[in-house]
Formats: sequence, structure tokens, C-alpha cells
Amino acid sequence: MSWWCGWRARTRAAGTGGSKANSSGSASLSLPAPAWEILRREGIEPAPRRLESSWAEFLCRQAASILECDFLTVDTVFFKRLYIWFFIELASRRVYLAGISANPDGAWVTQQARNLLMRLDDEGLRPRFLVGDRDSKFTRDFDQVFRSEGIGVIKAPVRAPRARAHAERWVASLRRERLDRLLIRRRRHLERVVHAYAMHYNAHRPHARSASSRRSPSRRRLANPRR
Repeated sequence: MSWWCGWRARTRAAGTGGSKANSSGSASLSLPAPAWEILRREGIEPAPRRLESSWAEFLCRQAASILECDFLTVDTVFFKRLYIWFFIELASRRVYLAGISANPDGAWVTQQARNLLMRLDDEGLRPRFLVGDRDSKFTRDFDQVFRSEGIGVIKAPVRAPRARAHAERWVASLRRERLDRLLIRRRRHLERVVHAYAMHYNAHRPHARSASSRRSPSRRRLANPRR
């Protein structure tokens, strides 16, 4: 039973945070204190309390680092189909027009992606993720343009519009407020219409007023869409 008495003495010493002498008079070593006791003694709060901001602010910061991209099509009065390519920033709902083309192949998309990255760099925007669909126009060269800048490319699931809900919502707004009310003659006409609506959307919508306070004046402009 001597080992049992020694074990009880050591555990009692650990519970009181100090050392106690056993029956033979030798001091027994105390067990390490639990981690939560050490943190409390040092005045360190649990992990959720150590956050400098609330959970909502944390999600907002994550949204500021995510971009969505998508295409929408417009048919002219001469039965010619045009493709509008755009990006939208999740946190501010700011729209960036990448370009309009009748034949947006892989090379065109890759070049417009490079132009967009230069524009974002000028405005001080550093996205971490790009969410897009599985369109064949998004080739490996397109993915490499973003990955070379440290931006992860996320492919949305097939037939999952909610995975890119912000982009889908902007497409619906553009069609409902502009495109469904006009007859588009040619590409230049479409560029003027979409560019004017994008400027209105970025500057005069309710979400734009809340986001403008967090942006510098140099980031409130919208460059002309690249051809």
C-alpha cells in the first residue's frame, strides 16, 4: 500500500499547486497544472474572447478577400450574341467589368484577367480567392494567372447558382433595370449601357454608401471595360 499512499500524496500536492512531504519525509513532485489554470493565472481569456472583433466582422473580412466572376449574354437587334464578363467583390458588392466580346475564347479571357489584376493592384485590393463556374473558357492559363498572384481559384459546383449568389443577383438587377428595357444595336452601345449601370450600381446603391466609408477616394472609380 506504500505506492498508493505516495500516489495520493502527489495528487494532493498537485491539487494545491505546491509540494508536500510524504510519510518518509521526502518532498514529492507536483503534477503540472492544467492548461486552463495556467491561462487563467496569466490573465489570458479563452480563444473566442481573444478575438479583436466580433464574428460578424470576421466574416466581413473574409468576404473582402473573395471575388466572384461570371458571364452573361445579350442578343442584339441584329441577332448577334455578345458576352459580358464581370467580377464582383463580395464585401462591398463592387462590380468590375472585365470586357465585352462576341467570341470570348481562352486567350481573350486570360488577357482580361491580367488586366483586371493590374487594376486591382492599382486600387490596393488583395483578394485571396476567386469563385467561378466550370466554363471551358476558364483554361489552365487563366487559373495560373491568379495562382501566380497567390489567389486560389475555386470552381463552383455544377448547376448551383447559389454558390455564386452575388454574381447572379447582379445579373438579375442588370437585366431587370436596363437590358430588358432596351434594344441593343451593337457592342459599343452595350458597353455604354453596362458601364453606366455599373457606375450607378457601385456609387448610388445602399450597399455602396456603407462600403464607401471604408474605401479611399482612389478606389471609388471604375475604369472603362477593356475590349
